Amino acid sequence: MTSNDLQNSPSGEPASDAGGPDPTEKPFVAHLVELRDRLLRALACVFAVLLALMPFSNPLYSWLSEPLIAVMPGDGTMIATQVASPFLAPFKLTVFVAVLISAPYIFYQAWAFVAPGLYLHERRLALPLMVSSTVLFYLGNAFAYFVVFPLVFGFFTAIAPTGVTIMTDITHYLDFVLMLFLAFGAAFEVPVATYLVVRTGLTTVDSLAKKRPYIIVGAFAIGMLLTPPDVISQTLLALPMWLLYEIGLLLCRWTIPLDENGRAEAEREQA
Repeated sequence: MTSNDLQNSPSGEPASDAGGPDPTEKPFVAHLVELRDRLLRALACVFAVLLALMPFSNPLYSWLSEPLIAVMPGDGTMIATQVASPFLAPFKLTVFVAVLISAPYIFYQAWAFVAPGLYLHERRLALPLMVSSTVLFYLGNAFAYFVVFPLVFGFFTAIAPTGVTIMTDITHYLDFVLMLFLAFGAAFEVPVATYLVVRTGLTTVDSLAKKRPYIIVGAFAIGMLLTPPDVISQTLLALPMWLLYEIGLLLCRWTIPLDENGRAEAEREQA
C-alpha cells in the first residue's frame, strides 16, 4: 500500500478498510438489482411472519383491547359497526405486529445494502445507531401499552356522562392505539436524534443544554399534537421525551470527545 492510499483514506486508514472508492465498483443497474432483492427479502420476511401470526389474529386483538376492557364499567364491550370489521381490524393489527417483529431483519437488509459504500468510521457509527433505534422504538411501544393505555382509558371512561354506555368500535379503537404506538415509538428516538445532531457537528452539547427550556416547551407541544386532547397522554409523552433528551446529552458528553464539541462550536461561531 502506498502513502497516497493512506492519505486518501479518513483517519489514515487503508482505503479498502475505510470503504472508499473501489475500482471494481458495481454499475448502477447492479445496485438497483441488489436493492430489489433486499426489498423482496424484507417483504418475504414480513409475509412469513404474517402467515405465522394469522391464526392468532383474534387473540392478538383481545390482548390489545385488554387495557380498555379492564376499565369499562359493568358489562361494557366493544362493537363492530361495519360488516367486515371483525376480520379487517384483527388483520390490520396482525400486519402491524408482523412488521414490528420483522423490523430487525428489515433494518439488517438496509444496513447490508448501504454498508459497502460507507467509510469504516461510518460503519462503526451506523450499526449501533440502527440497533439502538430499534430497541428504543420497542421500548416506546411497551411504555404506551403498559403505562399510557391504562391511565388514558381509565380517564376517558371515568369522565363519561351519566347514562352513557361506553361501547367503542373495534376499528376506531385500533386506529387510536396504533397512532399512540407510533407516537411513543418515535418519541423514544430522541436520544438517537440528539446524538446525531451533535456527532455530525450541527450543534454542540453545551448549546443544546442552553436550549433546555425551549426543548421542554417543544416536547409538550409535540405531545399535544401527537396524542388525544387530554392532559394525561400529552404529559406522558412530553415527560419521557424530556428525560430521553437529557439521556442523549449525557451520552454525547460520555462518547463524543471534547475537542470535537469545541471544534464544532468554533466553526458555528465563525460561520
